Amino acid sequence: MDVLVLVGRILFAPLFLASGLGHLARTSMMAGYTASRGVPKAIAPALVLGSGLLIIAGSLMVLFGVWGDLGAVFLTAFLVPTALIMHGPWGVADAQARMMEQTQLLKDLALAGASLMILALFAFAGSDLGLTLTGPLFDLG
Repeated sequence: MDVLVLVGRILFAPLFLASGLGHLARTSMMAGYTASRGVPKAIAPALVLGSGLLIIAGSLMVLFGVWGDLGAVFLTAFLVPTALIMHGPWGVADAQARMMEQTQLLKDLALAGASLMILALFAFAGSDLGLTLTGPLFDLG
């Protein structure tokens, strides 16, 4: 099971690493989009930078098994608000754009669900999970 969970972590993390690096590399562009979705323009750049750092940290924690449960919490804390604020299809007039936002909303919610399962896996299996650098931060067992 150790190797299977490790392979799953390796496959899961790159999406968030790439996205987080994109947040850092294209902050002003992403802040403009963030503001267009109703987030105050004055705080949009800080939110883009902060969320980029949050998902980079979370994905690395899950990938390397350094308090992977906390890393999964970080990812969930990014995904749920992002799904609801940035990708809500409600109020989108164009049918094609609405369908794309609905797909992004559902993708983010599905990834949040997967992150919660990773939280449970780390927290319940504890040090028995294997192939991690630390044990979990939380004990849900």
